[in-house]
Amino acid sequence: MLHIVGALWNLTVLVHIQLRDEFALKFHMVMILFSCGHTYCFNGNVNALTRLYMISVMLVDDDVARSAPLKQSLTDAGYQVIAHLTSTANLDDAVRNLQPDVVIIDTDSPSRDTLENLCVMNETVPKPILMFTHDGDIEKMREATKVGVSAYVVGDLPSEKLMPVINAAIVRFEEVKSLRDALGDAKLKLAERKVLEKAKGILMKDHGFDEDHAYAMLRSMAMRQNKRIAVLAKEVIDTATKLL
Repeated sequence: MLHIVGALWNLTVLVHIQLRDEFALKFHMVMILFSCGHTYCFNGNVNALTRLYMISVMLVDDDVARSAPLKQSLTDAGYQVIAHLTSTANLDDAVRNLQPDVVIIDTDSPSRDTLENLCVMNETVPKPILMFTHDGDIEKMREATKVGVSAYVVGDLPSEKLMPVINAAIVRFEEVKSLRDALGDAKLKLAERKVLEKAKGILMKDHGFDEDHAYAMLRSMAMRQNKRIAVLAKEVIDTATKLL
Protein backbone atom coordinates (compact mmCIF):
# COMPACT_ATOMS: atom_id res chain seq x y z
CA MET A 1 0.00 0.00 0.00
CA LEU A 2 2.90 2.33 0.74
CA HIS A 3 3.97 1.94 -2.90
CA ILE A 4 0.63 3.36 -4.04
CA VAL A 5 0.67 6.22 -1.52
CA GLY A 6 4.20 7.16 -2.55
CA ALA A 7 3.31 7.02 -6.23
CA LEU A 8 0.22 9.19 -5.74
CA TRP A 9 2.22 11.74 -3.74
CA ASN A 10 4.90 11.94 -6.45
CA LEU A 11 2.18 12.20 -9.08
CA THR A 12 0.56 15.12 -7.25
CA VAL A 13 3.88 16.96 -7.04
CA LEU A 14 4.53 16.39 -10.74
CA VAL A 15 1.10 17.69 -11.70
CA HIS A 16 1.85 20.97 -9.91
CA ILE A 17 5.46 21.33 -11.01
CA GLN A 18 5.42 20.01 -14.57
CA LEU A 19 1.90 20.69 -15.82
CA ARG A 20 3.27 23.09 -18.45
CA ASP A 21 5.39 20.32 -19.98
CA GLU A 22 2.84 17.74 -21.11
CA PHE A 23 5.43 15.31 -22.48
CA ALA A 24 7.60 15.34 -19.35
CA LEU A 25 4.49 14.88 -17.24
CA LYS A 26 3.33 11.85 -19.24
CA PHE A 27 6.76 10.25 -19.16
CA HIS A 28 7.30 10.73 -15.42
CA MET A 29 3.81 9.53 -14.54
CA VAL A 30 4.44 6.32 -16.47
CA MET A 31 7.75 5.86 -14.63
CA ILE A 32 6.04 6.42 -11.27
CA LEU A 33 3.37 3.88 -12.08
CA PHE A 34 6.05 1.41 -13.15
CA SER A 35 7.54 1.69 -9.66
CA CYS A 36 4.45 0.09 -8.16
CA GLY A 37 3.17 -1.82 -11.18
CA HIS A 38 4.91 -5.09 -10.40
CA THR A 39 3.09 -5.47 -7.06
CA TYR A 40 -0.10 -3.49 -6.90
CA CYS A 41 -1.01 -1.73 -10.13
CA PHE A 42 -2.86 -3.60 -12.87
CA ASN A 43 -1.40 -6.91 -11.72
CA GLY A 44 1.95 -5.98 -13.28
CA ASN A 45 0.53 -5.28 -16.74
CA VAL A 46 3.19 -2.91 -18.08
CA ASN A 47 1.32 -2.25 -21.33
CA ALA A 48 -1.78 -1.20 -19.41
CA LEU A 49 0.32 1.25 -17.43
CA THR A 50 1.85 2.76 -20.55
CA ARG A 51 -1.52 3.13 -22.29
CA LEU A 52 -2.78 5.30 -19.40
CA TYR A 53 -0.39 8.01 -20.55
CA MET A 54 0.40 6.99 -24.12
CA ILE A 55 3.61 8.45 -25.45
CA SER A 56 3.12 9.46 -29.08
CA VAL A 57 5.67 8.43 -31.70
CA MET A 58 6.41 9.75 -35.18
CA LEU A 59 8.04 7.02 -37.27
CA VAL A 60 10.20 7.90 -40.28
CA ASP A 61 11.19 5.15 -42.74
CA ASP A 62 11.13 5.11 -46.53
CA ASP A 63 10.59 1.32 -46.50
CA VAL A 64 7.06 0.60 -45.29
CA ALA A 65 7.60 -3.17 -45.26
CA ARG A 66 10.81 -2.89 -43.22
CA SER A 67 9.21 -0.64 -40.62
CA ALA A 68 6.12 -2.83 -40.13
CA PRO A 69 7.66 -4.99 -37.35
CA LEU A 70 8.93 -1.91 -35.51
CA LYS A 71 5.56 -0.23 -35.80
CA GLN A 72 3.86 -3.34 -34.43
CA SER A 73 6.34 -3.58 -31.56
CA LEU A 74 5.67 0.06 -30.65
CA THR A 75 1.93 -0.55 -30.65
CA ASP A 76 2.28 -3.71 -28.58
CA ALA A 77 4.40 -1.82 -26.05
CA GLY A 78 1.66 0.78 -25.64
CA TYR A 79 3.06 3.62 -27.72
CA GLN A 80 0.81 5.58 -30.05
CA VAL A 81 2.23 5.82 -33.57
CA ILE A 82 0.60 9.04 -34.76
CA ALA A 83 2.39 9.35 -38.11
CA HIS A 84 4.57 7.37 -40.50
CA LEU A 85 6.67 9.53 -42.82
CA THR A 86 8.71 8.18 -45.69
CA SER A 87 11.22 11.05 -45.67
CA THR A 88 12.78 13.56 -43.28
CA ALA A 89 12.12 16.38 -45.75
CA ASN A 90 10.16 19.11 -43.92
CA LEU A 91 10.39 17.02 -40.76
CA ASP A 92 10.38 20.15 -38.61
CA ASP A 93 7.01 21.18 -40.07
CA ALA A 94 5.53 17.73 -39.45
CA VAL A 95 6.78 17.70 -35.86
CA ARG A 96 5.49 21.23 -35.27
CA ASN A 97 2.05 20.31 -36.59
CA LEU A 98 1.64 16.87 -34.97
CA GLN A 99 3.71 17.40 -31.79
CA PRO A 100 4.90 13.80 -31.22
CA ASP A 101 6.63 13.00 -27.94
CA VAL A 102 9.33 10.96 -29.69
CA VAL A 103 10.70 10.77 -33.25
CA ILE A 104 12.08 7.42 -34.46
CA ILE A 105 14.18 7.21 -37.61
CA ASP A 106 14.56 3.74 -39.15
CA THR A 107 17.18 3.69 -41.91
CA ASP A 108 19.94 1.52 -43.35
CA SER A 109 22.36 4.43 -43.00
CA PRO A 110 21.65 8.10 -42.20
CA SER A 111 22.22 10.22 -45.30
CA ARG A 112 23.57 13.75 -45.30
CA ASP A 113 20.08 15.09 -46.04
CA THR A 114 18.64 13.12 -43.13
CA LEU A 115 21.21 14.51 -40.72
CA GLU A 116 20.69 18.07 -41.98
CA ASN A 117 16.92 17.76 -41.62
CA LEU A 118 17.31 16.40 -38.09
CA CYS A 119 19.56 19.34 -37.26
CA VAL A 120 16.88 21.80 -38.41
CA MET A 121 14.24 19.97 -36.38
CA ASN A 122 16.43 19.92 -33.28
CA GLU A 123 17.02 23.66 -33.56
CA THR A 124 13.37 24.62 -34.06
CA VAL A 125 11.19 21.93 -32.43
CA PRO A 126 13.50 19.68 -30.39
CA LYS A 127 12.19 16.23 -29.50
CA PRO A 128 13.82 12.98 -28.36
CA ILE A 129 15.19 11.28 -31.50
CA LEU A 130 15.96 7.57 -31.78
CA MET A 131 17.77 6.22 -34.81
CA PHE A 132 17.65 2.54 -35.74
CA THR A 133 20.22 1.73 -38.38
CA HIS A 134 22.60 -0.92 -39.67
CA ASP A 135 25.48 1.52 -40.08
CA GLY A 136 27.89 1.15 -37.17
CA ASP A 137 30.42 3.67 -38.48
CA ILE A 138 31.70 5.72 -35.54
CA GLU A 139 31.75 8.95 -37.56
CA LYS A 140 28.09 8.52 -38.45
CA MET A 141 27.35 8.05 -34.75
CA ARG A 142 29.18 11.28 -33.92
CA GLU A 143 27.38 13.20 -36.66
CA ALA A 144 24.00 11.85 -35.54
CA THR A 145 24.68 12.79 -31.93
CA LYS A 146 25.71 16.31 -32.94
CA VAL A 147 22.39 16.92 -34.72
CA GLY A 148 20.35 15.79 -31.71
CA VAL A 149 19.96 12.01 -31.90
CA SER A 150 19.49 10.79 -28.33
CA ALA A 151 19.93 7.08 -29.04
CA TYR A 152 21.74 5.46 -31.98
CA VAL A 153 20.89 1.76 -32.20
CA VAL A 154 22.81 -0.47 -34.62
CA GLY A 155 21.24 -3.73 -35.76
CA ASP A 156 17.96 -5.39 -34.84
CA LEU A 157 16.52 -4.69 -31.40
CA PRO A 158 14.45 -7.33 -29.58
CA SER A 159 10.95 -6.05 -28.89
CA GLU A 160 11.39 -6.46 -25.13
CA LYS A 161 14.34 -4.03 -25.28
CA LEU A 162 12.38 -1.35 -27.12
CA MET A 163 10.83 0.38 -24.12
CA PRO A 164 14.10 0.67 -22.09
CA VAL A 165 15.88 2.14 -25.12
CA ILE A 166 13.11 4.68 -25.71
CA ASN A 167 13.07 5.61 -22.03
CA ALA A 168 16.85 6.02 -22.00
CA ALA A 169 16.64 8.28 -25.07
CA ILE A 170 13.97 10.41 -23.39
CA VAL A 171 16.06 10.76 -20.23
CA ARG A 172 19.11 11.68 -22.33
CA PHE A 173 17.09 14.27 -24.24
CA GLU A 174 15.80 15.84 -21.03
CA GLU A 175 19.34 16.04 -19.61
CA VAL A 176 20.70 17.72 -22.74
CA LYS A 177 17.71 20.09 -22.87
CA SER A 178 18.27 21.03 -19.24
CA LEU A 179 21.92 21.82 -19.93
CA ARG A 180 21.03 23.86 -23.02
CA ASP A 181 18.40 25.80 -21.07
CA ALA A 182 20.88 26.49 -18.27
CA LEU A 183 23.47 27.68 -20.78
CA GLY A 184 20.89 29.89 -22.45
CA ASP A 185 19.90 31.39 -19.11
CA ALA A 186 23.55 32.05 -18.25
CA LYS A 187 24.14 33.78 -21.59
CA LEU A 188 20.99 35.88 -21.13
CA LYS A 189 22.01 36.94 -17.63
CA LEU A 190 25.47 37.87 -18.89
CA ALA A 191 23.99 39.93 -21.72
CA GLU A 192 21.58 41.66 -19.34
CA ARG A 193 24.44 42.33 -16.94
CA LYS A 194 26.37 44.08 -19.70
CA VAL A 195 23.33 46.20 -20.56
CA LEU A 196 22.84 47.11 -16.92
CA GLU A 197 26.49 48.10 -16.52
CA LYS A 198 26.30 50.29 -19.63
CA ALA A 199 23.13 52.00 -18.40
CA LYS A 200 24.73 52.66 -15.01
CA GLY A 201 27.72 54.16 -16.76
CA ILE A 202 25.46 56.54 -18.68
CA LEU A 203 23.73 57.74 -15.49
CA MET A 204 27.07 58.10 -13.72
CA LYS A 205 28.49 60.19 -16.57
CA ASP A 206 25.43 62.35 -17.29
CA HIS A 207 24.27 62.95 -13.71
CA GLY A 208 27.40 62.49 -11.62
CA PHE A 209 25.94 59.53 -9.72
CA ASP A 210 28.15 56.97 -8.06
CA GLU A 211 27.61 53.32 -9.02
CA ASP A 212 25.28 52.49 -6.12
CA HIS A 213 23.15 55.58 -6.75
CA ALA A 214 22.92 54.80 -10.47
CA TYR A 215 21.79 51.24 -9.77
CA ALA A 216 19.26 52.41 -7.19
CA MET A 217 17.88 54.90 -9.71
CA LEU A 218 17.48 52.21 -12.38
CA ARG A 219 15.82 49.83 -9.94
CA SER A 220 13.44 52.51 -8.70
CA MET A 221 12.46 53.51 -12.24
CA ALA A 222 11.92 49.86 -13.20
CA MET A 223 9.66 49.26 -10.19
CA ARG A 224 7.60 52.38 -10.86
CA GLN A 225 7.08 51.40 -14.49
CA ASN A 226 6.56 47.72 -13.64
CA LYS A 227 9.41 46.64 -15.92
CA ARG A 228 12.35 44.32 -15.54
CA ILE A 229 15.48 46.30 -14.71
CA ALA A 230 17.24 44.92 -17.80
CA VAL A 231 14.42 46.23 -20.02
CA LEU A 232 14.58 49.65 -18.35
CA ALA A 233 18.37 49.70 -18.72
CA LYS A 234 18.04 49.02 -22.45
CA GLU A 235 15.60 51.92 -22.77
CA VAL A 236 18.07 54.22 -21.00
CA ILE A 237 20.77 53.19 -23.46
CA ASP A 238 18.45 53.67 -26.46
CA THR A 239 17.42 57.13 -25.25
CA ALA A 240 21.02 58.17 -24.70
CA THR A 241 21.95 56.93 -28.17
CA LYS A 242 19.21 59.00 -29.80
CA LEU A 243 20.44 62.11 -28.05
CA LEU A 244 23.95 61.76 -29.47
